[in-house]
Amino acid sequence: MSGENGRVAVRSEMRWNGWGEPARASDLPRAVRMLLPLLLGRVRKPAAAVDLAEVRLEPSSLQEDDLQELGSIVGAEHVETADESRIRHAGGRSTPDLLRRRRCEQASPDAVVLPGSHAEVVDVLRACAGRGIAVIPFGGGTSVVGALDPERGAHRGVISLDLRRLSGLIRLDEVSREACIAAGTTGPDAEALLAAQGFELGHYPQSFRYATIGGFAAARSSGQNSAGHGRFDSMVTGLRVATPTGDIELGRSPGSAAGPDLIRVFLGSEGIFGVITEVRVRVHPVPRERILEAWRFPDFPQGVDGLRLVTQNGGGPTVIRLSDEAETAVSLAQVGRIGKALTTGASIVTVYEGDGIAERRARTSEILTAAGGVSSGEGAAEGWLDGRFDGPYLRDSLLDAGVFCETLETATTWSNLKHLRTEITATLRRGFAEAGARSYVMCHVSHVYPTGASLYFTVLANLRSDPLEAWAGIKRQVNDSIISAGGTISHHHAVGRDHAPWLEQEIGETGVRILAAIKRELDPTWILNPGAVITSDRAGRRG
Repeated sequence: MSGENGRVAVRSEMRWNGWGEPARASDLPRAVRMLLPLLLGRVRKPAAAVDLAEVRLEPSSLQEDDLQELGSIVGAEHVETADESRIRHAGGRSTPDLLRRRRCEQASPDAVVLPGSHAEVVDVLRACAGRGIAVIPFGGGTSVVGALDPERGAHRGVISLDLRRLSGLIRLDEVSREACIAAGTTGPDAEALLAAQGFELGHYPQSFRYATIGGFAAARSSGQNSAGHGRFDSMVTGLRVATPTGDIELGRSPGSAAGPDLIRVFLGSEGIFGVITEVRVRVHPVPRERILEAWRFPDFPQGVDGLRLVTQNGGGPTVIRLSDEAETAVSLAQVGRIGKALTTGASIVTVYEGDGIAERRARTSEILTAAGGVSSGEGAAEGWLDGRFDGPYLRDSLLDAGVFCETLETATTWSNLKHLRTEITATLRRGFAEAGARSYVMCHVSHVYPTGASLYFTVLANLRSDPLEAWAGIKRQVNDSIISAGGTISHHHAVGRDHAPWLEQEIGETGVRILAAIKRELDPTWILNPGAVITSDRAGRRG
């Protein structure tokens, strides 16, 4: 796909059994290694991970005529069946994904198909529907909820549909401040193409360096600048989608009362209804100024009150996030301040961009001070900004050292936020204790709304039993706890396969029937991402 502003460079590959590029991976900081025994006790070194060259996959179940038809659509060179390509598309980047890959236990697709246009996506879907081949849409490979597992369902084979060739800025309407971007464009490439024209999208999730525009839409992503620019779904003004039964283009005007908003049907659909090939988004001029400031609070509850007051009074920071005492301590330890780490409270990072910064900062500072906060200057905020995309590398280093590390997230109202945090923290600690492990639970708030906020948990543990089995049981307990305590099963990681069994408890049996009815209409043979979001083609049917 070639946009009028050109195409982007060839994408670099992520590590097959870890996050990001090999050159960015590093050992645990010495200060963190010193802190771990205090938090978790003695940690045993894990068995060595298998090398990529040692991986042996089951032969592809696709027949030669399957591959020939797919090759006739996208070009034979864009149908890949080599083991390395297949293992690189064997799921996402959650901790269980990586542990399975390191033990050579994760299933792989039968082939990787790389279409180069919307029309080719349409033809691939029709071919696969006719041949009984499941299709897993694949963007940057950053899912952490099992949304990319190569599940074939009732079909005889499964392909990974890699959208990287659908990349570039298709058009930019500078007057309306709206851009149309190909779905396979990564976050950095999209921002570079827009910046060349003086504009910015401003969506920066932790997966930013590798995730794609289509993935942001399909998962209803939320970025670190959400306080200023909103979630990704609020930025979307239009979509182009290929389905097994027809095309759909949505977003005729910036506002409409022409029936229900079908854009919202595909946002968060995770590839189960169709393949998003183009995304239209609102953009803004590149900010000319940025100011950062960090704050200290005696404890997490006081920090929550400060965040709520800033959010409900409006016009505040572009970024505002609160780390609890445990997360603040680890952040300090990473820069060698262990003594301070063991005595500090909670912390807030604020970033201001765009217009009216001085006024917005003054108003925010007044509110945070009145709530019990004390400014600690720019240093900690600058440190967060410099490393804000590097958390997954630390996760991988912890796994290499034998420390189990995983994340989960949710959201709720302000009035329920502290209760929900307490319940989830207690469930995590109890679950790991029952598994015979010491654990360390951290939490932060990074997405705020007038009525509530998200909660993002990171847990470390010295699991001595099988970590995959232990975590599966603990995660089930946590998901039950989230639902019973009034949270959403996912704020921004999405549903995937990991959360699908809990979706009905959130949206109800009628809600699941609505989703299943849409899927049966658009994907009657159920080839698109089977098992994700809703679990079978009978989901939600009565009797």
